[in-house]
Amino acid sequence: MNAPAALAHLTPEIALREVPDAAIAALKSRFGANCSTAMAVRTQHGRDESSFDAPPPAAVVFAECTQDVADAVKLASEFSVPVIPFGVGSSLEGHLLAVQGGISIDLQRMNKVLSVNADDLTVTVQPGVTRKQLNEEIKSTGLFFPIDPGADASIGGMTATRASGTNAVRYGTMRENVLGLEVVTAAGEVIRTGTRAKKSSAGYDLTRLMVGSEGTLGVVTEITLRIYPLPEAVSAAICSFPSIEAAVRTTIQIIQLGVPIARVELIDVNAVRMVNAYAKLGLREEPMLLMEFHGSPAGVKEQAETVQEIASEHGGNAFEWASTPEERTRLWTARHNSYFAAVQSRPGCRVISTDTCVPISRLADCLLESVAETDASGIPYFLVGHVGDGNFHFGYLIDPNIPEERVKAEKLNHDLVSRALSLEGTCTGEHGVGLHKMDFLITEAGAGAVDMMRTIKRALDPKNIMNPGKIFSW
Repeated sequence: MNAPAALAHLTPEIALREVPDAAIAALKSRFGANCSTAMAVRTQHGRDESSFDAPPPAAVVFAECTQDVADAVKLASEFSVPVIPFGVGSSLEGHLLAVQGGISIDLQRMNKVLSVNADDLTVTVQPGVTRKQLNEEIKSTGLFFPIDPGADASIGGMTATRASGTNAVRYGTMRENVLGLEVVTAAGEVIRTGTRAKKSSAGYDLTRLMVGSEGTLGVVTEITLRIYPLPEAVSAAICSFPSIEAAVRTTIQIIQLGVPIARVELIDVNAVRMVNAYAKLGLREEPMLLMEFHGSPAGVKEQAETVQEIASEHGGNAFEWASTPEERTRLWTARHNSYFAAVQSRPGCRVISTDTCVPISRLADCLLESVAETDASGIPYFLVGHVGDGNFHFGYLIDPNIPEERVKAEKLNHDLVSRALSLEGTCTGEHGVGLHKMDFLITEAGAGAVDMMRTIKRALDPKNIMNPGKIFSW
C-alpha cells in the first residue's frame, strides 16, 4: 500500500443512513427515559479517544439487562438502523463512532459480577464491569484478572477489541482468557458460545470469532473469564538506560532466555519527562524499563537478579525496587498516566496513537528505525511499549488547527505500520482495526482473507446494522 492510500482515511467516510422517526418512537415507547435523544448525551456517545470526528448517533439506549439489548437490536433490525455498542469510550481507533448513523447501546449499567467460581478459576461478568471493578470485587478470594490495557476499560470493550496490555507477556491477551460469551446477534437472538471448561473441541470456535470482532457481529452481554491466583510475591523495578537500543536489547535477551517476567514496559525519555511534570515525580530522564516479577519469594528474587545482571551488561543503571503495593502502584500509575501526561504537555493537542507488534527478534530493527524517523519529523511524540511481546506505541501530539501536522503524523504512522508488516508483524497488536487500520488490514491479511471476513459478516448480519463501517468496507 502506498502512502496516499494510507492518508485517505484522515477523516472517516461518512455515509449516514436515515433513522426514521418511527424507529425513535418505537425505542422511546420500549425504553422510556432509558432512551435519550438529547444532544449532550448523543455527543458523549459519539466520541472516543481517537482523533476522528463524526456525527453523533441519533439516539442512545441505556441497557440494563440482556433483554434490553435484544429488544433494542430487534427494533434496529426492523428499521434497518445501525447499532453501535458503547462501553466507557476509551477506544483509540474510532470503534464507537456512528459513521453510518444509528443508535448507541450504552452497556455501562450492565455492571454486575454474576458469579465467581474460585475452585475453577473462572468468573462471569456483564459487559459494563470494568477491569478495576472486577479485581476489587474478587480480591477477597485471593484471585485476580490480569489483563491490563492501561485505561479502566470495560470487560465488554476489552473483549470486542481483543485487548491485552502490560501483563500479556505472561498471562496472554483477551483471546486466551475468554472462555465463553453470551451474545445478541443482529437478529436480536441471544446465543451462548463456549463453556466454563478449560478446553473444547465442539464445533466452530464462535467464542474466538466474537472476541476481537469490534461489535460488527453482535453485542456481547455476558463474558466468562479465566482468573488467576494472586502471586505469593510481587516485586517491581525500574531501570534507566543510556539509549532506547540498550533497553530494547535488554528486553530481547530477557525474553529469549526464558525469564518468566510478568511485565516489561519501555518508556522513552519524552514520556518520562512528561510523566515527571504531570505527576510531580523525580524519575531519571532517560529511556526506562519498568518491570514486574510474580511468583514465590525465592523465584521473584532469582528473576530479578537475572534481569539486573542482563540490564547491567547493556548499561542499565539506577535500579529502583518496589516491593510494597504502594510503591508498585506509584510506578505503574506513572506508566498508565503517560497518555494524559502527554496531552497535558501540549495543551489543546490531539493524540494520534500507533499500535504495532512484531516478532521479538525484529523488535530492535522496527523500533529504532521508527524512532529515528520520528525524531527527524519534528512532531512532538512519546513512546511506550509492552515490549516483552514485541508491542509498542508512538503517540504523535498534533495541533488540530494545523492540518499539515496531521498529514505528517499519519505519514509516520503509515511508514511505521508498513515497516512492522515487512518484518512479519501486525498493524495492530491490541487497539483493533476500527476506522484507522482498515487499509492496513488488507495489506496484512490479503484481499482473499478480508473477503472471507466479509462473507462471515454478510451471513451473520445481512442488513449490515452491527457497527457498520468498521474493520473493512461492506
